[in-house]
Amino acid sequence: MMKEKKSITYEEVFEKVKKLFMSADASKVDEHLAFQFNITGEGQGIFYAEVKDGRIFVEPYEYYDRDAIFICTADTLLKLAAGKLDPVFAFTTGKLKVEGSLEQALKLQKFL
Repeated sequence: MMKEKKSITYEEVFEKVKKLFMSADASKVDEHLAFQFNITGEGQGIFYAEVKDGRIFVEPYEYYDRDAIFICTADTLLKLAAGKLDPVFAFTTGKLKVEGSLEQALKLQKFL
């Protein structure tokens, strides 16, 4: 008998990604960065990550003055946040869409 894959909720995705981001070191970042994540499909929702004063803040809201928006599935986002998927590869294969500044978006790699 096949096991059913447990579906993931937005709250679970948010908590996992927040935990991974919060463990990243932003102490050497002296600029302000703001990224919004739009999760599509299962566990869909929106949240943002902001780097300010060398600290990372992750909140379950839209961020209007953002540098870039990342659009992907929960599965892709969790793999990116865990370092199991290269962001550039995800982007070039269409698993990850980016709106806004690609230059700023690439700076997110410093934390993943």
